[in-house]
Amino acid sequence: MSNKTTTGREGCTSDMSLFTDHDIYLFREGSHFKLYEKLGSHLVRNNGVKGAHFAVWAPNAERVSVIGDFNRWDNRSHALRQREDGSGIWEGFIEGIGSGTVYKYHVVSRHNGYRMDKADPFALYCERPPKTASMIWELDYKWADSEWMENRGKSNSLNAPLAIYEVHLGSWRRVPEEGSRFLTYREMAHYLADYVKDMGFTHVEFLPVMEHPFYGSWGYQTIGYFAPTSRYGTPQDFMYLIDYLHQNGIGVILDWVPSHFPDDGHGLVYFDGTRLYEHADPKKGYHPDWHSYIFNHGRYEVRSFLISSALFWLEKYHVDGLRVDAVASMLYLDYGRKEGEWIPNQYGGKENLDAIVFLRRLNEMVYEKHPDVQTVAEESTAWSMVSRPAYVGGLGFGLKWNMGWMHDTLGYFSKDPVHRKFHHNDLTFSMLYAFSENFVLSLSHDEVVYGKGSLIGKMPGDDWQKFANLRLLFGYMYAHPGKKLIFMGGEFGQRREWYHEESLHWHLLKYPPHQDLQRWVRDLNHFYRSEPAAHELDFEPGGFEWIDCGDSEQGIVSFVRRARTTKDIILVICNFTPVVRHGYRVGVPMGGFWREVLNSDAEEYGGSGQGNFGGLEAAPVSFHNKSHSLSLSLPPLGLLYFKHDRLG
Repeated sequence: MSNKTTTGREGCTSDMSLFTDHDIYLFREGSHFKLYEKLGSHLVRNNGVKGAHFAVWAPNAERVSVIGDFNRWDNRSHALRQREDGSGIWEGFIEGIGSGTVYKYHVVSRHNGYRMDKADPFALYCERPPKTASMIWELDYKWADSEWMENRGKSNSLNAPLAIYEVHLGSWRRVPEEGSRFLTYREMAHYLADYVKDMGFTHVEFLPVMEHPFYGSWGYQTIGYFAPTSRYGTPQDFMYLIDYLHQNGIGVILDWVPSHFPDDGHGLVYFDGTRLYEHADPKKGYHPDWHSYIFNHGRYEVRSFLISSALFWLEKYHVDGLRVDAVASMLYLDYGRKEGEWIPNQYGGKENLDAIVFLRRLNEMVYEKHPDVQTVAEESTAWSMVSRPAYVGGLGFGLKWNMGWMHDTLGYFSKDPVHRKFHHNDLTFSMLYAFSENFVLSLSHDEVVYGKGSLIGKMPGDDWQKFANLRLLFGYMYAHPGKKLIFMGGEFGQRREWYHEESLHWHLLKYPPHQDLQRWVRDLNHFYRSEPAAHELDFEPGGFEWIDCGDSEQGIVSFVRRARTTKDIILVICNFTPVVRHGYRVGVPMGGFWREVLNSDAEEYGGSGQGNFGGLEAAPVSFHNKSHSLSLSLPPLGLLYFKHDRLG
């Protein structure tokens, strides 16, 4: 930092800098991953004088000045200077301003006389929408989650149980007495931690909290890549939410959007009068489906910006994972485009080579700096090795959403049971590729919006059958290899599809069917977490074995899940029809007593009470190529979990 205090007539100290030559070198080669410490606004002392240092990347600007309440938004008052090293960075020091100061950059381009007031891409806090200015802010906070942080590698491990509760902050719960206002981050902390802990989920995943101008985008049209939205409070309030969740043993995953950004004029688009963050050619730089702009992942400074953002949330906010949105849209140059609307890569293919390099570098840096977290790809195609390390040719993610399982399984469950035998393959096909990636089985927000209906609404039959089907779906999901994710409201059977402008329909929990379904999900979570066979080998073939996957006529599948200790075994039988099956024989891998530990048809879950009286002794009758077997009563639209009792 320079010690000089030369102040120009326009009100900015002209020769103060937070940058070293090494900073500039790393920035220009795309390897500066702590840019948030240099760019943006920072409270500093310059030769004993308090104030703020500003720095912004605008290489094609003719003039940049800082405007705000402190100078009555006069763009002539506080001009920044452009560095002479070719970095395109403008910077300067303004004395006498402090935390909470509202500001923007007034950018005058060298091109076409373009001028615009821009929010700071590195702002740590923003005005509450619909206002759009940035705010000077410090991220001082005294964390109390040291125990979680020291041990979180175990909770975030691929061998650990991951039962993720996906949450949209603005609509999980509201305050009806105050005009249905949002809960603040601090209010949310206590309600959410108590609920998630009681329900047995291991992690919460927040739809994007990064600042976004349009609330209806749910955060996926991000502008503030370093700022939690001010709709629910300050950065410290959001830190408190994460801190409190951690203190209650709950991990936190954030949705993060490095693929595209909105066209709001105060944002990143056309930042200095040129396509700075986005591609210049609309065939590469404009997303026709989302009407947003696509990051130029081949530009080194953009890579530094995005990877700095990812690491920022992990380092400053103690986040345990990042779910990377819309990865498929990054990987394919023709994504969402018709013939002639996209530009092939240098080899004539449709693969976005720059995005591949970026994603690999992103994941390498995340796991190098924070080996105890996870990155999760929302990738909807058959791109290979998404969750395999970059050094073996993968993209380097820790986990990948299993969109194929979701599509096939919901398609199967939506069928009337009388027709399911013709679609049996939809149920079993996922096991052909179950171990090709580290999958998360996701029943996410995307499945309960835009006319798709709620989860309970997708289920066929009368009301009793709908709830039985949904209990069966959740039970099958928790037994299937892969980590689990349920979007809020699904766990108690919200009847209306999700709407971001209102609270979940918590009043439904006054009614027994919703209470019973919630109790079932709670017990599933606690069982899943307590049984190594249910989660330990989610990504290894040794953790799963079909007993019988071919009984399509009766709509039944049976299989076992194993832990590393081979004697730790869970037997699972699913009956996808409303017909009770008595005397249904299932082969088992060993003799002894098989204890019925969960039954989705139990009366306490709203079922009819069909079952096997707590368990059965295996008979020495060979069946399904096994030496022993059980003769079972299978409940209608029901699922049974049995655990081998070694003491029996």
